[in-house]
Amino acid sequence: MRKYVIMGVQGSGKGTQSKLLADDLDLVHISVGDIFRWHVKNHTKLGAQVRRVVAAGELVGDDLVEDVVRDRLQLHDWNYGFVIDGFPRNRRQAEFFLESYDIDGVIHLDLPDEEVRRRVLARRLCSRCGMDYNLIAHRPEDEGRCDVCGGELVSREDDSPDALARRLRDYHNKIDPVIELFRRKEYVMAVDARADKYTVQQTIRDRFNLPPFDPSPRADRVYESRA
Repeated sequence: MRKYVIMGVQGSGKGTQSKLLADDLDLVHISVGDIFRWHVKNHTKLGAQVRRVVAAGELVGDDLVEDVVRDRLQLHDWNYGFVIDGFPRNRRQAEFFLESYDIDGVIHLDLPDEEVRRRVLARRLCSRCGMDYNLIAHRPEDEGRCDVCGGELVSREDDSPDALARRLRDYHNKIDPVIELFRRKEYVMAVDARADKYTVQQTIRDRFNLPPFDPSPRADRVYESRA
């Protein structure tokens, strides 16, 4: 059984790398962001709370994140292990995680803030079907229109420069000490996240002595269908 934590600032590719790793190694991908987005999309009480926080350019509170992760891990559907992104968010959560789950390693996707700004401010979302785009790496065929449903592409409401600056400041204040705690316990493998997604994935495999990644068309279709 393999259990990994993947950490990195917004825009570093945590979701992409987690999916590639999980799909190939039969791991369960546990994404705090995906869980919250499901609640927002389905208009739950939790979703309304998350939407208010995100619209203000802030991060969801640590206690709420901890409750969501604990409930998700208690499902015990991770027979071969898991890769989790978006958690832990503070030192107490990191210590709890180390004591409870005997993790195999922490993948730190290292990305400079200026590259984060470039990537995040290029993101677009279909206003009709919710398909994600990035004007750097995944442009639509018809400018400003979704390739799937033809809906208008819009910026995410939390992707303004001011909101991003607040999130970056909050991230470094909270997460940098967590990464340092993991590093002192020799769990952390840092990976330069500026490379293309396949190069980053192979670097992760090399660092943890995992089977090599095969970026075949079949593997890519699996990834894209689940993205």
